[in-house]
Amino acid sequence: MLKDITLGQYFPGNSFVHRLDPRTKLLLMSAYIVAVFIVRNMWLFTLVAAYVIGVTAIAGVPVSYLWRSLKPLRFILIFMFVINLLVTATGDTLFEWWIIKITTGGLRQAVYISLRLILLVSGTSLMTLTTTPIALTDGLERLLSPFAKMGFPAHELAMMMTIALRFIPTLIEEADKITRAQTARGADFETGSLIDRAKAMVTILVPLFVSAFRRADELAMAMESRCYHGGEGRTRMTVLKYTKNDLKAALSMALLIGIIITVQAVA
Repeated sequence: MLKDITLGQYFPGNSFVHRLDPRTKLLLMSAYIVAVFIVRNMWLFTLVAAYVIGVTAIAGVPVSYLWRSLKPLRFILIFMFVINLLVTATGDTLFEWWIIKITTGGLRQAVYISLRLILLVSGTSLMTLTTTPIALTDGLERLLSPFAKMGFPAHELAMMMTIALRFIPTLIEEADKITRAQTARGADFETGSLIDRAKAMVTILVPLFVSAFRRADELAMAMESRCYHGGEGRTRMTVLKYTKNDLKAALSMALLIGIIITVQAVA
């Protein structure tokens, strides 16, 4: 399951999507999240899914990467589907037994919630797969720079996000190594009761936390030795510039949201 986590991983490429300005990607991702939450029609969910698949194809990212990003959420998806199916009791009754009652409204709500989560995870994973953590940091810092004049720590927030994204794959790899080492020593993480498996996880979590703190200390020492003192006076090797490609991407998202609003207003 650890290898299925794609958050923070970058898929190298030089596609149309890879070359977009990171500020454009962050803004489009915000608009995409809004679009996913305002959809209330199954056909429009299909349209949004087709948009994500189309962007994935243009970026040259294998669809298997998106599938891997969803695999760790399968239990959450099942749980949310069942809860919404049983809790929402609107519409016609499809099935009823004892305290269990399934209605058309509950089924619709369960399907919509599950689709929203799938589309949200796929979209955000696609952004991190096509954008390096450094580019995301620069884009976020530039977008938040107007708030820095009011005392908002834009650079510090962007730096923390970069470090967090950068260390996710590292910690996943470290956890996988620790798991293999403990398994070779006879540890069992698959059998036994839930409590037994939770206790077995301690042999992974303790070394992982120790390793994480050691890496954090080494990073702090490296930054201090290089006289890091925040964003004041810092320059950038790559200067962000908007291009025609960013305009095309923005127009495509505007078209998607326009179609969603128009169809639902007419319906």
